[in-house]
Amino acid sequence: MKEILIIEDDPEIIKLLEIHLTDLIYKTDKAVDGAQGLKMAIEHSYDLVLLDLTLPTMDGVEICKRIRAQKSTPIIMLTAKSEEIDRVLGLEIGADDYITKPFSIRELLARIKAVLRRTNQQGKAKGNSSDMSFEGMHIDVDKRKVLIEGNKVDLSPKEFELLVLMASNPGRNYTRTELLNIIWGYNFDGYEHTVNSHINRLRAKIESDMANPSYILTTWGVGYKFNEDISL
Repeated sequence: MKEILIIEDDPEIIKLLEIHLTDLIYKTDKAVDGAQGLKMAIEHSYDLVLLDLTLPTMDGVEICKRIRAQKSTPIIMLTAKSEEIDRVLGLEIGADDYITKPFSIRELLARIKAVLRRTNQQGKAKGNSSDMSFEGMHIDVDKRKVLIEGNKVDLSPKEFELLVLMASNPGRNYTRTELLNIIWGYNFDGYEHTVNSHINRLRAKIESDMANPSYILTTWGVGYKFNEDISL
């Protein structure tokens, strides 16, 4: 049974979510303030976190940052703000998706299912082995584990998906728009800089020299690719 943490201070929304998620045979926990929600998210292994943007004691942006610093739990942001900057910020700090209040419960449930499905299928690239090895890097797709020089590297879900996608197709150039569509599963027009932010965070974790990356290369005027000259 999938376990979902709801971090939300509106009791009516909590009640609505609990009813519908329970009907789908999901187990739910709830937190009504930011600090409590962060503590629960860090101490327990949830399959998904539904995270409100505006909360008592600590806002959703800060909570998302702190979860991402320690765990790769999928996060869907719930926000009453419709301005583009809020949506972009949520994606850039590591949220997997967002939905703006007031939302259709049917749409939210569809988003939840999509995120959980993508998480379960991460790295199941067509025709690829569950293990990939390159010079200094080993990727165990099934276990969602990445080793750099034998040391485990903790990646967020989107960072892991980006790495597996490109490593599965060394030398193939991906535009930022393609990566948005493939990895995020939605057409976030104009959010190409979100890809740049995730690539930069990924490089910071796997590259020994950010100025001269060995694995994720920039193809000027196009986007990014995995270095096809890297081998065992």
